[in-house]
Amino acid sequence: MKTIKIFLTIIFCVSFAALQAKAPVFPANRPDIKPNRIIRTCCSFGTEMQLLAIPGFKLTETTSIEKIGPHHYLGNESEGNGIIYSRRGGFIDMGHLRDQADWTAYLYTRLHENKSSGKLAMVLGREGGEKNLNVSIPSNMTDNDLVKLAGKIAYDLSVWHEIATWFGASTIPFVPERYSSFSVEDPYSNLLGVIIGIQALQSELPYEKAVTRIVSETLKNLDAVSTEAETFLAMEEVRGIWWTREKKLPSSRVLLQRQLQVYDCLQPWLVPGWIGTNQVPLELNVPKYTSDGQAFNKFYELEFKLNHKFPFRKIFPERRDRNITQNDFDRLLEQVALEVTKKDSLTRRN
Repeated sequence: MKTIKIFLTIIFCVSFAALQAKAPVFPANRPDIKPNRIIRTCCSFGTEMQLLAIPGFKLTETTSIEKIGPHHYLGNESEGNGIIYSRRGGFIDMGHLRDQADWTAYLYTRLHENKSSGKLAMVLGREGGEKNLNVSIPSNMTDNDLVKLAGKIAYDLSVWHEIATWFGASTIPFVPERYSSFSVEDPYSNLLGVIIGIQALQSELPYEKAVTRIVSETLKNLDAVSTEAETFLAMEEVRGIWWTREKKLPSSRVLLQRQLQVYDCLQPWLVPGWIGTNQVPLELNVPKYTSDGQAFNKFYELEFKLNHKFPFRKIFPERRDRNITQNDFDRLLEQVALEVTKKDSLTRRN
């Protein structure tokens, strides 16, 4: 048992280490290297969190405007990622934000390269089951629409990560990730990253320089706090309401609230008393339509062959196979909401 405990401890520590890939050098700002499903391992919501089987270790993954370095496609230790609080956008996970910007850039590149053939087929690996992407690309689709289509697909993949981790998928073997699934800052940070990726691709600047500049401008627009200490205090304000220090990571009971409203408009979760004077929270909208009003969903299909960790028969009793698409996310999200409600009810009774 002691050996197993030490092994799990090492694995869990690795899951919080920086799994950074070297930033590639790509011509004409083209990200030619496919991202990992999780590029940057960031971040657990809360402060001074205790880890299972590591007595005395406390984890706080916050950052500040001063620490946030330039953006690097596929990550770099100089990025200074962590969670930062903003008065108009709530808590922002910089690792999630950067990941989705990079996924948007990568998918746009692949779409652009395959526009002449009119189709794109990609194997996206495994996460809760096999993942595949098939896209039909109209010859008259504008470049701006291609960029937004890439963003829509990237965002759907980020939602899938939250769904899959709720139902048992994990990046590190033996380390469950339900503790961070639908964390209060994740969906907003993911969508913000997609929007920043879209803006960077539409910019005349090289991709990495564009993201760096837009991130800086966005955090200023969101009225991000200046110091890590302020983010720490903001998290403390919602301790016992959104999260608890009474449980140790990776317990799923660390989070007391989860953000399950992920389509089509996202509202930031703001800490009471930390809202800026006369400032309106910044709502984010998921890219949905082309410039001529066609739904992006008609042009692509994300196909998932679910593994047996999903209660497939309960959610899809009318189906024989275990294949779903992004158009089935609503039913999976409903199941997650039911399980969250049930868990909360049991917690209150106990």
